[in-house]
Amino acid sequence: MAVLDSDPLGLYISIPFCRSKCTYCNFASGVFPAREHARYVQRLITEMHQAHQWSENLGAHLPERVDTIYLGGGTPSLLEPDLIDQLFAAIRARFSVDTDAEITIECAPGQLSDATLAAFTRAGVNRISLGVQSFIDSEAHHTGRLHSRAIVLNDLSRLRSAGICNLSLDLIAGLPGQTFASWQESIATLIATEVPHASVYMLEVDDESRLGRELLSGGARYHADVVPTDDSIARMYEYAIEAFGSAGLAQYEISNFARTDRESRHNLRYWHRRPYLGLGLDASSMLRECAATSGAGEPPHVLRFTTTDKLTAYTEGSEPPETSWLSPDRQHEEAWFLGLRLNKGVSISTLRHEFGNLRVARSLETVSQLAARDLVIADHETVRLTPLGRLLSNDVFQEFLETAATEPQSASR
Repeated sequence: MAVLDSDPLGLYISIPFCRSKCTYCNFASGVFPAREHARYVQRLITEMHQAHQWSENLGAHLPERVDTIYLGGGTPSLLEPDLIDQLFAAIRARFSVDTDAEITIECAPGQLSDATLAAFTRAGVNRISLGVQSFIDSEAHHTGRLHSRAIVLNDLSRLRSAGICNLSLDLIAGLPGQTFASWQESIATLIATEVPHASVYMLEVDDESRLGRELLSGGARYHADVVPTDDSIARMYEYAIEAFGSAGLAQYEISNFARTDRESRHNLRYWHRRPYLGLGLDASSMLRECAATSGAGEPPHVLRFTTTDKLTAYTEGSEPPETSWLSPDRQHEEAWFLGLRLNKGVSISTLRHEFGNLRVARSLETVSQLAARDLVIADHETVRLTPLGRLLSNDVFQEFLETAATEPQSASR
């Protein structure tokens, strides 16, 4: 998808504070003293006001208009109401926020006070994502979650009473002790809530989480010895797709399901490669250059940058973001593996218009090989993942990375 300079901006704000650290979590978040919260918000506001000059010095265009805001974590709902007020006042003072902007905040069930909920409504928050992960109390508790099914249902009622009805619930397939029957129960409970959006993630196994390290080492701490097999997790995922689809929650991305017109507008901008500014700990950004310096007919370069994942370094401003410019070749690579995450797939004609026939022709050779393995479906206009391709999506994306690595690269900016 070609992105115009006039495209509005999305804001992502990382709030890394948690009441407890979940065993499966591999994000830059943790349990920090409450006194850090005010310092952190002040640093966010400072960073927000410095962003324009910083991006301009690098030659990147930072749009002034904002149409999506997303506070992720961590647990943003742990911020005191006055800090939420300060943060959103700063956002509106610095940017022009659309009156119908989608404003999402991630919350942990049972950790949303009445005062904080009131601050959300004052701030114009109109979408809440609750990290449920499981409606089976024992499964949630095994991973360090502090809520129960009853708490989740009560929070949904409170949010709706406050006028926030655009709600999303997250589930994880593969939690310790999870069975196919218990997964079916979690899916049925989510459907019964009638929320307009749901996300399903398959448990990630890596050394960035306590549970992942135990699984890799063959240990049993954190109930790692009762984690379902890969085949069982795949079966759970496939069941979720079928059950949600029958209930009107259509899959629109590998991990995301929504009722009509209830897709996450903020997350769609990532997969469509539209500009966003990430503020806070370990936050990523994507901006386009102010004026194209590439060759004739080439798309402008893209600036990607990521802030430090060390809290002290971030609040002190002592570690600048890591930056890199993406050439048109690298953008073409991203267009494939981000676009294929969406059920509607990748438009070949759009890619040709943005990146030229030569680049696309090389990638279509990879598409033919993937189609022969039943990983993608391709016609003259669109390439989409098959159900098997969604299960093996990382393998599919790697094929496009390897293809790009063999292509002649444009000069770095």
